[in-house]
Amino acid sequence: MNKNILLIIAALALALIQSSTAGDPDILTDFILPLNTPPPADGGFFTFTGFRPLVTAPFPPTFKVFKAGMEQFPALNGQSVSYAVLMYPSGTVNPVHTHPRSAELLFLVQGSLEVGFVDSTNKLYTQNLQQGDVFVFPKGLVHFQYNADAKNPAVAISAFGSANAGTVSLPNTLFNTTIDDTVLALSFKTDVATIQKLKAGLHG
Repeated sequence: MNKNILLIIAALALALIQSSTAGDPDILTDFILPLNTPPPADGGFFTFTGFRPLVTAPFPPTFKVFKAGMEQFPALNGQSVSYAVLMYPSGTVNPVHTHPRSAELLFLVQGSLEVGFVDSTNKLYTQNLQQGDVFVFPKGLVHFQYNADAKNPAVAISAFGSANAGTVSLPNTLFNTTIDDTVLALSFKTDVATIQKLKAGLHG
């Protein structure tokens, strides 16, 4: 086989290996200070107080996510971790979505949840979680959580292996953007009127 072809194959294989293991980039210092933060940082820089209201605030009337990611907590930059608290009133859902840069490890603190994800072969994995259970949603796969309990709320804490895991909400991505209605209708094997009803429902 031609040496150039072998080199190309080797380079492609290396690129595939690197992309499959890619996450947040390694940093060359202990931590990263924002440009507007004069050194040295004190302990306050490494403290996030954004969850304090959760201790005393009333339970939200709709599904709510409280995040501690790099945007909310700059000290996470370069640390490859982030956190979220998810609150589900009765009968609410965290709509189908993905996290392109991280797996999600969900710990159910209160209540019960129906959870699931779909793998790359379109196989659905579901589980009914009870208080104290932990469930992992693999990186990049479509998943959801649903509180089917008609009376009791649920609370979960999710950890991510990225300071900026990203969230791609499928309903928003598909029906709240400028993708042409005809393209969506053909993709879902339906008509434009149905797509427009779905869009109207999302905004309703």
